[in-house]
Amino acid sequence: MEDLNSANRKPHKLMLTNRRTCSISGVNDVLSFDVNEILLETEQGMLMIKGTELHVSRLSLDKGEVDVDGRIDSFTYSESVGYGAKGESLLARLFK
Repeated sequence: MEDLNSANRKPHKLMLTNRRTCSISGVNDVLSFDVNEILLETEQGMLMIKGTELHVSRLSLDKGEVDVDGRIDSFTYSESVGYGAKGESLLARLFK
């Protein structure tokens, strides 16, 4: 059976160039960011980007696109089931 929400979902794509620039589509929300870590909610789950001197150079949540610059060391995905509950703190959503 096909997922009923698949028609409303944006395609998720991650393109990394020389570990310095990254373009990501299918982004629903930016949950947190600083110079060492960026946490995104994507169509494929939570995405944590770690590195140094990270900078969100372009953000368009209407289109679901984010561009990141800096030295990128890792990408880590986790499941997003239950993360979007209203009224929950970021830490409560992360440790579910």
